[in-house]
Amino acid sequence: MLVTELLQNPTRTGFSFEILPPLRGSSIERTFATIDMLREFEPAYVNITSHRSELVYKDTPDGLFRRVSERVRPGTVAVAAAIQNRYGLTAVPHLICSGFTATETEYALIDLQFLGINNLLVLRGDKAKHEKQFTPMPDGHAHAIELAQQINRFNEGYLLDGTQMEAPVAHPFEYGVAGYPEKHDEAPNLDEDIRRLREKVDAGAGYVVTQMFFDNDKYFSFVKRCRENGIDVPIVPGLKPINLLSQLTVLPKIFHVDLPTPLATELARCKSNEEATEVGVEWCTMQARQLIASGVPSIHFYSLMAARSVARVARAVY
Repeated sequence: MLVTELLQNPTRTGFSFEILPPLRGSSIERTFATIDMLREFEPAYVNITSHRSELVYKDTPDGLFRRVSERVRPGTVAVAAAIQNRYGLTAVPHLICSGFTATETEYALIDLQFLGINNLLVLRGDKAKHEKQFTPMPDGHAHAIELAQQINRFNEGYLLDGTQMEAPVAHPFEYGVAGYPEKHDEAPNLDEDIRRLREKVDAGAGYVVTQMFFDNDKYFSFVKRCRENGIDVPIVPGLKPINLLSQLTVLPKIFHVDLPTPLATELARCKSNEEATEVGVEWCTMQARQLIASGVPSIHFYSLMAARSVARVARAVY
């Protein structure tokens, strides 16, 4: 099932969530356990994040350090295939610019075609930990729109070198892109951010999934401005229930989002992660109920370290 079709013609507000591939060398069983916990809510699709290689330093026998490139969470394509095979759920692997060459992207597209996976979320991705600013790989893409254009060309039946494929693409890829109700942290202003989002939609993105937010008014304002700027595809709100005391300061710092004063005040009063979890579930449930009442086509949950909280929210609103 294509996500674009699910979002264009929803029979109810859909439910979806995001998972990470297992750490390198770890079992996939923990990933399956998360899906088992959330599948009762009939997810329309499951997103699988993608991760670049990072430079790390390792000890050597002579007491020195050796710098190597290592991917902490490989396996995005394989996990997507495992999900569709094991559960019959629509899997949406992330395809990112960061840390990948255009050639590596082409190989991923070929693998995904063979596996019958034709839903994608197309993202630039984060800069490497050692970088002060994002730097694309040699033969890589600097922006998500360039990645989208490569996918479009692949859908038309052409490889990177211009070679025409032996057979047309049987099931062309359809993809969504990211949107930022509080703007991307590298954008000079929200107007410019929305202009770039419009470019990705014009290039072929079938829907938008937002960064997490904790103030629904910011989502509604963002959707209004997108519509005024000709972006007419579904815009799926992304929610995350807070479940750690540290997230009061960590989430705004890492994801560049604001916590509304009532939420921040309640979290500041918490004495434990358990208390913070209760506040987070209550707030996220309130957000979800209001969004469903407004008629959003789906809600996407960021479930990292919060799968149990997501289940509680979903049980309350679906």
